[in-house]
Amino acid sequence: MDHKNKRIAVISPVAWRTPPRQYGAWETVAGNICEGLVQKGWKNVTLFATGDSLTKAKLRYVIGSGYEEDKNKDPKVCEYLHLSEVYEHAHEFDLIHNNYDFMGLVYSKLVDTPVLTTIHGFSSPKIMPVYEKYNNHVHYVSISDADRAPSLTYLATVYNGIDISMCDFYEQGGENLVWIGRIHPDKGVHLAIELSQKSKMPLIIAGIIQDSKYFKELIEPHIDNKNISFIGPVNAKQRNELFSKAAALVHLNILPERFGLVMAEAMACGVPVIAMDRGSCREVIEDKITGYLVNNINQAKDALSNINKIDRRKCRQRVENNFTIERMVEKYEKVYELIFDNKESN
Repeated sequence: MDHKNKRIAVISPVAWRTPPRQYGAWETVAGNICEGLVQKGWKNVTLFATGDSLTKAKLRYVIGSGYEEDKNKDPKVCEYLHLSEVYEHAHEFDLIHNNYDFMGLVYSKLVDTPVLTTIHGFSSPKIMPVYEKYNNHVHYVSISDADRAPSLTYLATVYNGIDISMCDFYEQGGENLVWIGRIHPDKGVHLAIELSQKSKMPLIIAGIIQDSKYFKELIEPHIDNKNISFIGPVNAKQRNELFSKAAALVHLNILPERFGLVMAEAMACGVPVIAMDRGSCREVIEDKITGYLVNNINQAKDALSNINKIDRRKCRQRVENNFTIERMVEKYEKVYELIFDNKESN
């Protein structure tokens, strides 16, 4: 059955604009879901996001701009005004697709509209009681097989999709190592610095500082703007410029990776990835084909000595085959069909 006339509400966070100007993985994915659905002919897609968001879908908002971009805003006030707006209008939709973590679940039993939640990761075990409470009421999708909680029931795994048209392909790279993400102990920025020092390859660090103590104590002392550089968050154009001169993306995560959009973005640009073999990394990277999975710094250093063996076109093909907006939306369409068919049969 063709469900493309169904009314879909997609909830994005309101920390940043959708899509984000620089950082904002969940906003990126929520925006890509909307753009992909519209591109595939879904006629009634509404994005609930900040008022300055950009989308080909319909846009509804109560928060004008992201609370991370306007420090005069109270994050909790923004969150609850935003989510209550969605659920107070739930009767106008056939499906609510929540990309706003456990907070997007708490109104779900108060409405008749089915709720699908893409779980973008578990920030802490402390949030699990909320997911477990609604486990038999809403529908869950994981963004990798690795990032699944045993206590929850999932309809599917749907890998995140990127706008590959925004990722320029570089058949030849440069001599730099690149690290992009949240500057936080979990992300292993200090290990990227250690690898840079051991391999004698310059490292460029880009991203938001999420843990200022970690940055000041373990990152900043090494920054000399020659061997180790920090340039702050980057937009798509700046990211591409970094990748144009990159030998590899370094992704030495401490905790298991949930998905890792930056790994897909790097490969789309033809840049091999060296990542810790934790969480989703072995689902995103094809070991020894599009990068190397490692377990320590010495293995990472050995991988760098073989980085030129990676065929950069295969990196791009890996993304084209698995991690584009089109691939993501095709899988979400199947999930939507399951939900609609289940509701219509009951």
